[in-house]
Amino acid sequence: MNLKNEPLTPSPRLICFFEKASNEGFKALEIKQYDGWELRFSEGYTRRVNSVSVYEDGKLDVDEKIAYCENEYRSRGVPCIFKITDADRELADKLLKRGYIITAPTDLMILKLDEYQSDDPEEVLKNVVFSAEPDDWYEPYFEFEGPKDAKNQELCKRINNSVTLDKLFVKVMHDGSTAAVASTATYEGHSLLHNVVVNRSLRGIGLGEKLCRATIEKSKELGAKCLYLQVLQENQIAKKLYKKIGFVKLYEYCYLKKM
Repeated sequence: MNLKNEPLTPSPRLICFFEKASNEGFKALEIKQYDGWELRFSEGYTRRVNSVSVYEDGKLDVDEKIAYCENEYRSRGVPCIFKITDADRELADKLLKRGYIITAPTDLMILKLDEYQSDDPEEVLKNVVFSAEPDDWYEPYFEFEGPKDAKNQELCKRINNSVTLDKLFVKVMHDGSTAAVASTATYEGHSLLHNVVVNRSLRGIGLGEKLCRATIEKSKELGAKCLYLQVLQENQIAKKLYKKIGFVKLYEYCYLKKM
């Protein structure tokens, strides 16, 4: 999709594109396609890869489809969760009536890279390390914010390794050690920026902004058209930073979980 002349309105077409892109950028270990819906399973590690994404309305009865999904997740011993976007209001109403609850309201924000200009790209890229492979990237990620137990760390690696898109792993160095990390996965020129984490002891000194701006510069160099990210609505500090850099909200989504 070429966003250059695309109005930034949350049309179903645009939402579907970014939902597919983000699902390819953080790929579930098991995927089932079912009448326009995608069921994603990854042994319960995070909602993103253990939920149903709605791409098309399909032809089957919606209540029948919901029951099918509930049975599939029940058989794996995990809760049934639907990822609901601005385009899925009718389905959301049905799920709420079935006793589902809303969790994790999130904004998807985008930045068109042809509209982004940096005052000093060379300075931004200083003390930043890029790699196409994770190498020693996981160690600081797990230390700063990632899963602490061995099982979930292994699941995290398997999920990232399952992504077949072009990937970029980013580290910001400070006083000789890794201080912040992020990664991207690029789908048809659109790069998902995720796993953005700064060492807690070094927050508040601009490393998060440097991390994002350096990733933007490198993504432009690699030919990406757009950078996009997903941020919890309650994370006001991160949202303020992303808006400062130039990201704008395209649409929002949440998860509806079966209780």
